[in-house]
Amino acid sequence: MNAVSAQPLGRDRRWRRWAQREVSLASLAAFRVLFGAVLLVGTLRFLGRGWIEKQYVEPTFFFKYWGFSFIEVWSPTGLYLHFSAMALCAALICLGLFYRVATVGFTLLFAYAELMDVTNYLNHYMLVIWLCLLLCVSPAHGMWSLDAWRAPRLRRHTVPLFLLVTFRAQVAVVYLYAAWAKVGADWLLHGQPLDIWLSSRSDMWLVGPLFTLPATPLVMSWAGFLYDATIVLWLSIPRTRPVAYLVVLGFHGFTGALFDIGMFPGIMSVATLLFFSPSWPLRFVPHRAPPTTNPRRPAWLAPLLMGFLLVQVLLPARHVLYGGDVLWHEQGMRYAWKVMVREKAGSVTYRVVARDGHRTWHVAPTDYLTWRQANEMSGQPDLILQLGQHIAWDFARRGRGDVAVYVDALVSLNGRAAARLIDPGVDLTTVTDGIARHAWILPAPASPPLGG
Repeated sequence: MNAVSAQPLGRDRRWRRWAQREVSLASLAAFRVLFGAVLLVGTLRFLGRGWIEKQYVEPTFFFKYWGFSFIEVWSPTGLYLHFSAMALCAALICLGLFYRVATVGFTLLFAYAELMDVTNYLNHYMLVIWLCLLLCVSPAHGMWSLDAWRAPRLRRHTVPLFLLVTFRAQVAVVYLYAAWAKVGADWLLHGQPLDIWLSSRSDMWLVGPLFTLPATPLVMSWAGFLYDATIVLWLSIPRTRPVAYLVVLGFHGFTGALFDIGMFPGIMSVATLLFFSPSWPLRFVPHRAPPTTNPRRPAWLAPLLMGFLLVQVLLPARHVLYGGDVLWHEQGMRYAWKVMVREKAGSVTYRVVARDGHRTWHVAPTDYLTWRQANEMSGQPDLILQLGQHIAWDFARRGRGDVAVYVDALVSLNGRAAARLIDPGVDLTTVTDGIARHAWILPAPASPPLGG
């Protein structure tokens, strides 16, 4: 073999040796304990605050994800059993008891709960699913777990570095795509939508008066952008890592107090600990390594993780293929980590016209939806389409015959003057939803936010 071909082969071998070397399992085991605790608290919070009734019992119509229309909502008793099973699985993950069953069980139960109604979608719910999938294929129960206590054969002290790196990469993807989402005039030049949100929090203790200052939204917008764009770098450098983690706690603590974003601050505060040395928990909880270590690396694990990372890189960027402003047309918006970059206020009215043209009805979304559902639906074209087609089905069910359904949807994006979101001349009953670009969605307004 000549020198030219030997050089890249040598680099490849060095990379493989680096990625496959064994490092302490302690960091991943600690993440399992803390993440399981966050999931348990979040699920109990959901049960205790009556959100099952608000999100699944009170509504009479539910929006479905494309390709998942078969997902049904359980009865009230079934819902409580479902979320109780989620809480049990989260507790078992934390304890490391029946770990494989618990991680797979929680992942499936959580995913099903989110698939029951699109209006419940939040970015960090998708992050929970991705992290749970990684836990499903990791040996995070090999240390500090009841499984390792009752079955010594499960004990292990090390894990392949590439598995830990995959967890870190998942966290990095969230931050970097969130930074990319903020690269735009609305966020960096006009301080929107923070200006809208902060104006309603002027009564907040201590910092409320600062939110009334004209410069505050823009300063905070830039701070948020710089945080998302650089925090992974600071967490990756040993010298800056402790200070960076304090910044993580401060940033997510402040945003958690300012906005109702549920489990997200807890999830990110726990997940960013994975950037520390793999053995960092051993400083606080000593652990004696077994006399021998059997890596037990399944042959399928590395290709699976590579495919997982490829999905994480490509899926959030798919909105580029649609062109236009994704904050307006929403195609490619979900699963893209566009965290808190758009505020939409919409007014939606459906016009239902008999095919013979002799009668027209005007239908408000709240005739079929709860207020929360209607608010979420008003700026999302695919949900407006779903409700329009449901209205046509409901009219036929009630014996009013075959009808055409049109919609007047006026939407304001990040404080702009309201503009039409959907072509009012398109009969929604003739539209098929899917992943293709939707011509029935009108272009985004070119005007800047009011006052910008």
